[in-house]
Amino acid sequence: MEHISPIRKGLRTGTAAGFIVLGLALYALLFAAAEWLVYRNGQMNPIFKIETAERQEFDWVILGASHAMPLDFDDFNDDMERRTGKAILNLAGPGTGPLYNRFALEHFLYKHRALNVLYVADSFAFRSPMWNEERLSDAKLLARTPFSPIIAGSLVGYVMHEGVDPLALLDYLTGFSKINNRRRFSQDVWEGEASFDRAFKPSATAEKKRVEYLYPPVTDEPAIRDRYFRDFTRLIATAKHHGARVTVAKFPLPPRFKALLRDEAEFGAALQALAIDQGVAFVDFSDVLTEFIYYADTDHLNRAGLSLFFELHLMKLFMAQQ
Repeated sequence: MEHISPIRKGLRTGTAAGFIVLGLALYALLFAAAEWLVYRNGQMNPIFKIETAERQEFDWVILGASHAMPLDFDDFNDDMERRTGKAILNLAGPGTGPLYNRFALEHFLYKHRALNVLYVADSFAFRSPMWNEERLSDAKLLARTPFSPIIAGSLVGYVMHEGVDPLALLDYLTGFSKINNRRRFSQDVWEGEASFDRAFKPSATAEKKRVEYLYPPVTDEPAIRDRYFRDFTRLIATAKHHGARVTVAKFPLPPRFKALLRDEAEFGAALQALAIDQGVAFVDFSDVLTEFIYYADTDHLNRAGLSLFFELHLMKLFMAQQ
């Protein structure tokens, strides 16, 4: 048997350790570069908006899914602030349900303050883990989420107590989705913003596909909805605990699209009952704009529709609170 001297053993061990250190150093450089690109190209991600917010206090923080996102398209948020004299931060995200929105609100309230919270509620967001736990582990969202020890700590809690996949925490800590993001050099812009000035031509096929996507089959749907209603109740409690008034709103939908949504009236009634029970305001705007000329696609307001909606309804809502 070959005798290996202690010196040779030491050299081999030192070489292996050197490669490990070099590998870790290179990975750290990749992580840092990816993090720099997150800030350089950030725009849409709710956590990015919180991390880069220039104010400590906002009059209104907007939460919800994609139906609330056009309020921050182009220069619309700036125009709302100018016309109302209110500081407004939109933290809505694509396909984000009450669990993700509570996660974002908790992070916002760690260093900031909101006088009012507007939650734009969609029934689909209360009907599937796809829009809740799975959003917290979504690679596209994680790839644009800035690193923060506070966020890491929050994710630990959501993994332990809210059913979030532990791989989401591992992904976030290692920066895997950021480093492997093929769109790392592109602006973080939601695809719907490109059609903000378009008027939708009704399409039964597009409407059917959109509903099928938003409402995937789930088992024990009533129990799931009750679960996310409890998450929403905790969101409201969090906002109120920090001194914010909460308004729950349903945004406009085209009648043809709304008619395809199963149990929509039941959801609206349950949501209103929850709001009354929690002592918060509830407004249903779902029927105020019925023509397709006001929509960019099957269910999102375009610039013309949002401008009219703001003029007739939202401006009064924003101005009514201090």
